[in-house]
Amino acid sequence: MSVKVGQTVEGVVTGITNFGAFVELPGGETGLVHISEVADTYVKDIRKFVKEDEQVRVKILSVDGDKIGLSLRRVKENKEKLVSFEDKMAKFLKESDERQRDLRKNTEAKRGNRDSIK
Repeated sequence: MSVKVGQTVEGVVTGITNFGAFVELPGGETGLVHISEVADTYVKDIRKFVKEDEQVRVKILSVDGDKIGLSLRRVKENKEKLVSFEDKMAKFLKESDERQRDLRKNTEAKRGNRDSIK
């Protein structure tokens, strides 16, 4: 199978180094997920994110001869972009209601719930 830049494919982690993880792609080709392409956060130990023989989805960033550059984090970005506006709005409203409920509960606790004194 020939790989093309921009494709998202399944692969198996075959090796882990302190600078990234090697992933065997369908067709037997091997690419590298550089440590900067593992997650959106700072990655000190790549082994906290991937394990050897683990099946992963990767996005192909570059193909330069035998070198194939891969990304794990950009696959996740694409999934997040597929969330509809309505879903995002529903999530926001739910979180907002929960924050308001907690705020009201804390405010009533500090006031001593004066309604019960009447």
